[in-house]
Amino acid sequence: MSLATRIQADRPTIGESDPEQIGKHARQALILELETWPKPGLVSHVDSGAHLDMDAELLRRSARTLEPFFVELAKAGATDAGMDRLREIGVEAECAMRSATGGVNTHRGAIFGLGLLSAAAGLAAACDWRLSLGTLVAARWGSEILATPPERDSHGSAVARRYRVGGARAEAAGGFGSVYAVARPALVEGRRLADDDEEAARVQVCMALIAQVGDSNLLYRGGKDGLRFAQEEARAFLADGGVGRRNWRWDAKAMHGQFVARNLSPGGCADLLAMALFTEALEP
Repeated sequence: MSLATRIQADRPTIGESDPEQIGKHARQALILELETWPKPGLVSHVDSGAHLDMDAELLRRSARTLEPFFVELAKAGATDAGMDRLREIGVEAECAMRSATGGVNTHRGAIFGLGLLSAAAGLAAACDWRLSLGTLVAARWGSEILATPPERDSHGSAVARRYRVGGARAEAAGGFGSVYAVARPALVEGRRLADDDEEAARVQVCMALIAQVGDSNLLYRGGKDGLRFAQEEARAFLADGGVGRRNWRWDAKAMHGQFVARNLSPGGCADLLAMALFTEALEP
């Protein structure tokens, strides 16, 4: 018996098998990401951050619009659909999103990442999978993700070409390492530091991701200097105690103001935060 087989035998299966519930969890993850403040440069229930074309209500509408597509992706995953079918649903989701938001790209990255994880959740229930959803994405669709040429019109693909970074495609094909190695541990640590304050824990995750991930949105908006500035600020916040410090919100708010002034927004990290919340809700 292989090591992977032994590990699977020792673990419970993924808990949620109903595609409707999987879609609900995906929507809720997007809402929880929105309802987190202060997140440097990002839209929240408090303000629009560095996004002049977005506000909280627009993102809530977008999340509600996308929920049925996450349901369809979970259903497709349950039938072991290939990337061509998942991509079709993703394109439909993006069209619906843009129609609901007046053309604004609110959740394109989340459609890709949360969409794959929703499909994996559907497949996990169907095949009695006992490892992480990210591992399942890599095992089932990783090679197809990397074999597909990147979209030429996306910010992420432009950044990948210019700075030679892997971006969202490499993250997904590799099993969402930033979700499992950075975001999920930071969520646990944030709860410990902040006495189970869930919003504070989510801020801790956001800072940990900014500190460690080469966010393509930061590169697109600020280049290497913008990414370096963002990472240094996040690392300093964490080194000073993160959300365990008494006045951490003031420091995070000041950092938020600096990001807005520089037009920086770690949108990829926001997507990864939502993915961490989604996987935690579904995995044992």
